[in-house]
Amino acid sequence: MSLRHRSMRRLALFGLITALTACSVLPESETLRIFLLPTSPTPQQASEPTIQQALRINTPQASRILASQRIAVVPQGNEISAYGSARWSDAAPALLRDRLIEAFQRDGRMPSVSNEDVNLYADLSLHSDLRAFQAVYIDGKPVVVITLDARLVNRNDQRTLANHRFEVRQPSADPSVESVIEAFGQASDRLSADILEWTLSHARQTP
Repeated sequence: MSLRHRSMRRLALFGLITALTACSVLPESETLRIFLLPTSPTPQQASEPTIQQALRINTPQASRILASQRIAVVPQGNEISAYGSARWSDAAPALLRDRLIEAFQRDGRMPSVSNEDVNLYADLSLHSDLRAFQAVYIDGKPVVVITLDARLVNRNDQRTLANHRFEVRQPSADPSVESVIEAFGQASDRLSADILEWTLSHARQTP
């Protein structure tokens, strides 16, 4: 083997060893964590329907960042970001819709509650715009904020029966992702309870 070929082999071997050494010192990628929206167990309040209308709850409309699985956070001012290594198990609007449906089903006072993906008859429909579903840092501490503009519509004539802005703020116990997720669950439960009573009160007034 010529001196030139031996030199080229040594150079290639040196380059390979250098590349492998560089790879070994690179930081490992952070594991992506998937979170469900927590819920607090609540007893069923009614054993049979007391209101005749069936309800359809549509998935809330939302901006691009809120309509994803990213867990939104506002660290300061008007800067909106997301927790880098954490995701929701589904897009936030779908999680909130399912939480609302669960609240109505547990309550039991309406005979049927469904979403827009299920072809069931409904007298009323709940439309909404999700304006906020994020953790906001206030005085250095995270507070979960959920803001929803809701509209209750009579499906027979598409008439809006009522509309209302709901907003819930739930402080997190500490800045950890786990505590913030728990605060999201508590805020969602409170929002669901408020929307439930508001919807039932207007449904009683509908013939």
